[in-house]
Amino acid sequence: MIYIATLLLAAATATVPSPAPRPQLPTVPNVAPGYGSPAVSPPPPAVVGVTQQPFVGITLDNAIGMALSRNPDLAIAQANRHIAQYQIEAAKGAYDINFNIEPQYQYVEQAPQNAFFAGPNFGPIIQRNAALSAGAQGILPGGQQYSVSASGKQTYDNTSINTFNPYYPTIFSVNFSQPLGRGRSITQESRQLQLAQIGQESSTAQTLSTVSSTIAQVQNTYWDLVAAWRNVAIQEQALLDTIAQQHSNVRLARRGAAAPIDVVQVNAQTAVFEQQVFSALQNVALLQNQLKSQLTDNPNDSIWNANLVPTSPVLQLPSQPSLADLVTQAVRNRPEIAQVRDQIRSANVNAAFALNQIKPQVNLQLGYTSNGFAGQVTPPGSFFQSSAQQVIAINQLIAAVNQTLPPAQQIPALPNSNTPVPSYLTGGLDQSIKNLLSNKFPVYTAGVLVSFPIGNHTAKADLATAVEQQRIAQIQEANTIQHVTIDVRNALQAYQSALAQLTAASAARQASEQVLASEQRRFRAGESTTFLVLQREIELADNRGRELQAQTSLNKSVVELQRATGTILTANNVNVTTVGEGALNP
Repeated sequence: MIYIATLLLAAATATVPSPAPRPQLPTVPNVAPGYGSPAVSPPPPAVVGVTQQPFVGITLDNAIGMALSRNPDLAIAQANRHIAQYQIEAAKGAYDINFNIEPQYQYVEQAPQNAFFAGPNFGPIIQRNAALSAGAQGILPGGQQYSVSASGKQTYDNTSINTFNPYYPTIFSVNFSQPLGRGRSITQESRQLQLAQIGQESSTAQTLSTVSSTIAQVQNTYWDLVAAWRNVAIQEQALLDTIAQQHSNVRLARRGAAAPIDVVQVNAQTAVFEQQVFSALQNVALLQNQLKSQLTDNPNDSIWNANLVPTSPVLQLPSQPSLADLVTQAVRNRPEIAQVRDQIRSANVNAAFALNQIKPQVNLQLGYTSNGFAGQVTPPGSFFQSSAQQVIAINQLIAAVNQTLPPAQQIPALPNSNTPVPSYLTGGLDQSIKNLLSNKFPVYTAGVLVSFPIGNHTAKADLATAVEQQRIAQIQEANTIQHVTIDVRNALQAYQSALAQLTAASAARQASEQVLASEQRRFRAGESTTFLVLQREIELADNRGRELQAQTSLNKSVVELQRATGTILTANNVNVTTVGEGALNP
């Protein structure tokens, strides 16, 4: 009794809670008077813009093949690969042999200046030159420079003092330069070739990266479309189950075994499931358009009229992978890492070139020239004839005088200026070439060119810049490897989570099916209510949707695991030389 009295006293003295205060609400204006849903018939349950029947099945392999062939991004990536290859050819052009040939004709007529520089009978000096020169020059990968040239010429010159007219000078010349300091191990030309080759490999890696992303996008869209179509089936099944319940309630209501409100309650849920069917069908249309846009760049492609239905089974699950093995695969296969390592290679080439430019320029220069000459001997002019006769007459007088003088006092004879022309100089162009080939008039040259700037600030600054670029590339490599490692860790975690979620979702769906069946049996036995049956139907539809989403997530997690480890390319047999070839040409 004392205990009860104590409880009553406590209840009497307890604080009675006060009601919540009425909130201050905003004033709502009269918005769109008469607003309401229009009285229209529902549209047909169809995907807009496609032929509804028959359905067009598409496998995942076919979808990937079409995307790799017709995707415009891949077509651009492929074009960039071709450009990179052309850049290699352009860089090789530095080692092309530059051949030149130059025929030339010249006619010159000059006024006579004196008896020596005049034509016959003090006439004008006439010169005619017909020449042909040819040569080749270039550089070698080691930085050596070479040139080879040859020329032949016919000259007609009527000057009175000429011994030959016409005459034929010929020249053959070879020059070679070997760098001993700057430019010996690497030159600007070899640097550009190496960078072009690295650029081509980097462009290929970029293409593979685009291919990886494209395949992953197509696969994800494909599995989303699978889920979308299956979700339509789930929502339709839920709608059919609810309609069946509505029919059952109608029969019970007619017998007086159920209240009419139970029919209304089921009708409300039927309308909800019908809305969800149309919503699911809209998602199918959106995903079909998304997939089609990934498969073709042609708006007139017949695929836009197809009602696509995925036909491939779920992806095969990989064996239980270890994180360390997956990271090793990713570092070996990911094109992003290949790209950043190409950047390191480019930085190393630039650093080697910059270091080489610090050296002084020391070039060994060698040259050889062979000259040929021949001509037609001209008869001596009147001046030379009279001079020769005078020399003969004087020598005759000297000889007569020397007969009267002792040997020590004898007068030496004047030299004969009319020495015969050697036979090897007499002839035409063929004789001149023969003299050239027999090396009768050679010229040999050898020298060393040494050049270096005082201070060499430009080369030192370029070297410091190249070293910093090396450091940046190494930092980027480490950062890329870290990001790739994180990708792999996240992908593996997502795969394991999706696998666990699918297991749980499958168990929940199976349990929901059993609960609904039990609830329906109880309802038919009069031991349950319409509300509980509808709740079980809703729960079953939700759990079916969760299981479908879990299966889709698992498929997509396998795709992400392949992408993260770089195995998505080999898994889909990618041929980088053919991707993008089917894209629409402008």
